[in-house]
Amino acid sequence: MERSNNGGKPPPPAAAWKDGAVTYFHLLFYIAISGGQIFFNKWVLSSKEINFPYPVALTLLHMVFSSVVCFAITKVFKIIKIEEGMTTDIYISSVIPIGAMFAMTLWLGNSAYLYISVAFAQMLKAIMPVAVFLLGAAFGLEEMSYRMLAIMSVISVGVIVASVGEITISWVGVVYQMGGVVAEALRLIFIEIFLKKKGVKLNLISMMYYVSPCSALCLFIPWLFLEKPKMDDSISWNFPPFTLFLNCLCTFILNMSVFLVISRTSALTARVTGVVRDWSVVLLSAAIFADTQLTFINIIGYAIAIAGVVAYNNHKLKVKPQSNPQQGDENKVSQGNPRDVEISMNSTKEAS
Repeated sequence: MERSNNGGKPPPPAAAWKDGAVTYFHLLFYIAISGGQIFFNKWVLSSKEINFPYPVALTLLHMVFSSVVCFAITKVFKIIKIEEGMTTDIYISSVIPIGAMFAMTLWLGNSAYLYISVAFAQMLKAIMPVAVFLLGAAFGLEEMSYRMLAIMSVISVGVIVASVGEITISWVGVVYQMGGVVAEALRLIFIEIFLKKKGVKLNLISMMYYVSPCSALCLFIPWLFLEKPKMDDSISWNFPPFTLFLNCLCTFILNMSVFLVISRTSALTARVTGVVRDWSVVLLSAAIFADTQLTFINIIGYAIAIAGVVAYNNHKLKVKPQSNPQQGDENKVSQGNPRDVEISMNSTKEAS
């Protein structure tokens, strides 16, 4: 929760209760909008529901919508000022790779929903820390240790067990989802390189302002060759403008909600909240979608994987450099902090 500015004295009980209530509202809103957006995307893509089976087109709409909103906020209405420091060299060497991997992550992640259930896709996502760690070690950003290898082994075993327990497994969907995991891991590696070596400080809107158009362009090319011909030839799909507008709007709101959660609480709270969200998505999807059938082995495997993810998150937060104690909570985010880039990029992946 936020610290009091009243000379170091604790806030009055009424103020503390109000502050706590607002914080928990932010957390619950994040869980609701994040999980809801995953279900929303599945609903839109499903041939049994909205029947818009074009994941590249859907993700392209998300990025175009984000680009337009960010442009309106910064250039038309000038509500938020774009952070300075972006150069052509930085854009080419950092933003374009980040945007390309971001587009790949969303494209493959959405494509997986056409073949596998939401619950199973969420279980496969638990392997993300393993991919990030291995690629980080390859890029010299992570150090091998027995502790980390043990954590990676726990996560891997959990995901394998969960996969064994899947009743109707589609290997095409698994390949799409794992491809999205690798692309996401590469994106996070590029972000870390961007922060450490380039030293550019961007807030949430600034990063989205630069990355969204790049991702949209990267998505437009595969859409033009892979999905546009199918859309032109098919008569079985429909384009519900209002529904797709709401879908894009929810994606943008999700980005804002993650930023607010981490800004108001801490990175640890956000990570714990993310675990709660993941379990909620897995369990609710079994009740909402007919293609989701959870087994006891599924649950056990996912529980093992999540235990490893929690251990990984705890380890990463402990080894982070300590900030100046006079600046308050080490996990708090201030405007312009480079970690804002990580927040903005980590949030949108959940949207799609």
